[in-house]
Amino acid sequence: MIWSFLGFLAIFVAIGVSSVFFSRGTKKDYYLASSDIPPSLVGLSAVATNNSGYMFIGVIGYTYATGLASIWIMIGWILGDLIASTFVHSRLRRATSDSAEPSYAGVLSNWYGQNDIVLQRLIALISLVLLLAYAGAQLVAGSKALHVLFGWPTYTGAIIGAIMVTLYCFAGGIRASIWTDAAQSVVMIVAMSLMLFIAVTTLGGPSAAIVEMDKVDGFLYLFPQDLVIPGLTGGVLFALSWMFAGFSVIGQPHVMIRFMALSHGNKMMRARLWYYLWFTAFYCLATGVGMLSRVYLGDAGSFDAELALPRMAMELLPPALVGLVLAGVFAATMSTADSLVLNCSAAVTHDLLPHNIENTLILKLSTIGIVTVALLWALTSSESVFSLVIFAWSGLASAFAPLLITLCMGFRPSQRLSIIAMLIGLSVALLWRYFGLHNAVYEGLPGIMSGLLILAAGLVWKKRQWVRHIESFLILHLS
Repeated sequence: MIWSFLGFLAIFVAIGVSSVFFSRGTKKDYYLASSDIPPSLVGLSAVATNNSGYMFIGVIGYTYATGLASIWIMIGWILGDLIASTFVHSRLRRATSDSAEPSYAGVLSNWYGQNDIVLQRLIALISLVLLLAYAGAQLVAGSKALHVLFGWPTYTGAIIGAIMVTLYCFAGGIRASIWTDAAQSVVMIVAMSLMLFIAVTTLGGPSAAIVEMDKVDGFLYLFPQDLVIPGLTGGVLFALSWMFAGFSVIGQPHVMIRFMALSHGNKMMRARLWYYLWFTAFYCLATGVGMLSRVYLGDAGSFDAELALPRMAMELLPPALVGLVLAGVFAATMSTADSLVLNCSAAVTHDLLPHNIENTLILKLSTIGIVTVALLWALTSSESVFSLVIFAWSGLASAFAPLLITLCMGFRPSQRLSIIAMLIGLSVALLWRYFGLHNAVYEGLPGIMSGLLILAAGLVWKKRQWVRHIESFLILHLS
């Protein structure tokens, strides 16, 4: 099994490293793949980056522990994602082309060509901190899988992952990550389909599988039993809050950079079609595998729920395919970690430093520094993958989504208003989690709504002031 894992992992790494032959040696190519990625690769890569360790380790583990009620995460997440992408993705791609900026922070702060340096640096600073936590979570996810399958110390997987990320960064930057994402997306959907088929067949078919799951107390309940607000009201809030989690995708620089790298804006519909077909299929498969893993693996208190997928693979698949599944999971988490690290590197070298850096060797060296910090975070963190990802995801969304929505709607908030909205949205989300209210409602919901309310109030006030100036002018000159 270990040789199978190493062999398949080497193939994934080779796919990413081979992108070096297509590198153009520019900063835009390193961080944005020169905006020449075809729709199919954009869609497959965005799915993998959106999920990776969160899906393979976090969601399957949550489903194993919770049961059928986890489908509300899937339904809410995909629906919210779809709503957001309908009016954001194409406009963001167009703004990327108009601004000629290679970073997410650069595009948002130069949407109308205003060259807002203070706003750009604040976006970059928030991105840097939260994306480092996110990258650490990816390294933790890979480490957990290797620990349970091979008995390796947990730090081993994190170190191997850091080496892989470094190889990707020195090869082709974001292009290496996108290529690896696409390859593992195909492999993992095949592997998950195979696991689901074997699991259901072994139990005697779908009906028998449902009977077995029903034996677990509360496993087939429609809503989680540990909701802070019980009953239908709590269930609706639970589903609504996860819809905002999906909506939060527009605040994730590492995901949105894929759509910014699309070869042409008029191909966005095709990219989204690839994205949502793969996303829906994969989420359904992951939920099914997560539920069946409870039947095969037994009591949720007997081991770490986030290790359900690798243990399930060992139960159902021959060693060679177990190696393939693990290699796919590990490659997925590392290519996502690579994307996160590259966004952190862009935040430092393009957005935070006073002088833009064009030398790709310096860009790569700064990326290694970011990898080192992410590795230290992973080695010292005691949080679960699920908690780390949701913490970073909600913080990024609460800070950036309100501003991006406002810009896509054609409004031009001032620098001061934009900064106030970002800080208040982020603060509300962090305080919501600090006081434990996220157990009732996902913290991104109040965070995003707070930012939007601040922006709306500020724009209305600005318009009212403008009207008053017009009235004063007319009274002065017509009286």
